[in-house]
Amino acid sequence: MAENENSRQIQWNGGLQQEAVDLLRTPGHIVVTPTKVGYIIATSDREGLERKFAVKHRKRNKPGVVLCGSIEQLKELAQLTPEIEKFYQTCVDRDILMGCILPWKDGAQDKYMPEGAGELASDTRNTSCFVLKFGTPGENIARELWEKDRRLVFASSANPSGQGNRGLIEGIGDEIAGEADLIIEGNDYVASIQPDKNIDTRYEQGVMVSMVDDDGTLVPEQNGQRGITPCPTLIRKGIYNDEIVLILAEQFNSWDFRQGGYY
Repeated sequence: MAENENSRQIQWNGGLQQEAVDLLRTPGHIVVTPTKVGYIIATSDREGLERKFAVKHRKRNKPGVVLCGSIEQLKELAQLTPEIEKFYQTCVDRDILMGCILPWKDGAQDKYMPEGAGELASDTRNTSCFVLKFGTPGENIARELWEKDRRLVFASSANPSGQGNRGLIEGIGDEIAGEADLIIEGNDYVASIQPDKNIDTRYEQGVMVSMVDDDGTLVPEQNGQRGITPCPTLIRKGIYNDEIVLILAEQFNSWDFRQGGYY
């Protein structure tokens, strides 16, 4: 899809895409932006979330993730233990994309959640997936909106539900391409993250780790003890899978693997 075929498509400028920031500051907009694992639909309020769910034909029991531009933002929004914070910090220090299922910090939704957006950005347990280090183009946008406006950014993959976009702007599908208010093309950026992979072998998603029990309560701290349950559970494989498994093994004596154990 060339730029002259869609006047709303632009090439990533290598830094902060101000056009996306301006759109997401105003109600109801959705923006397609590249990440480390492909393209996402980003939005910042209930109207935009409704548009995202509609264009993806996505079940409403699968809420959008919360994009965090910094670990400081994460700490303001989500409940953490020192062990979970250390886990995130290790991933941030190594530039590893990481998403964890966490409860919201007391008062954070009242303070920062756009009106009516909570049911589409969190589940029935009042938990969400908080994601860090998901890729420079989107991180810049999320960081700018948080630091300047204290505005949240929510996202889902930019492709029909259950299908991948192959890390190509051409793969987002005609429906999303026609609905998005802005499309930021960054195929070269996406390809650069997994240079030894091709569109058939590359990861199209990030690792997701649940840090809560079935009721949405944080897993207990382990403090070096063994056999502590409930424990962190890797529920989705993805890019940096090997590195994250090693970090889990280094930092938690007990952790679990349940591929597909989505909330």
